[in-house]
Amino acid sequence: MKTHVTRIAVAAAIPSAMLPASAGAARLDDQAAIAATRPQELIVAADMPTAERARLLAPVDAFYGFWANGSATLLARAIGADFVDHTLPAGRPQGPSGPAAASKAFLAAVPDLKVTVAQRLVVADRIVSHLRFTGHFTGSFGGRQGRGEPVDFIATDIVRVRDGRITDNWHLEDNLTFLQQIGLAAR
Repeated sequence: MKTHVTRIAVAAAIPSAMLPASAGAARLDDQAAIAATRPQELIVAADMPTAERARLLAPVDAFYGFWANGSATLLARAIGADFVDHTLPAGRPQGPSGPAAASKAFLAAVPDLKVTVAQRLVVADRIVSHLRFTGHFTGSFGGRQGRGEPVDFIATDIVRVRDGRITDNWHLEDNLTFLQQIGLAAR
């Protein structure tokens, strides 16, 4: 079966060069956080109506805006009360409190966090996003205080959207690279 797709090149609404270098990720308001995390490339099944695509992407856009600024408002717009993390890391709570806890810890470690969505694929009720996280370890994490070490690692998410909210997430982050970069794991 041959599948036809539509590739849509998407330019970020706010180029990173326009953001102040000292601005921490948590200082982005919700609208700016969503704009800053728009995908660089969007790949959509060619037969998907534009309205359906918009309905599926609204909570996904809020979810990645949330990762950029930690906004509880964006998280509430993104995920449902029945949210399930199918690849839950050890120590992270299940349900909506899991992403909230992870974001709080990560933004405390990397206050200038930048989330780049390199590409996003939309098929039926699933959205796959390939992400890149960058910034500097100037906060604290795992009992260690950062000294400005650069952070640059990737992640991939597969989310399911039902009734206007993300209900499921299967994800893989390159946590080893992150831990090596901040000095908590040997290289």
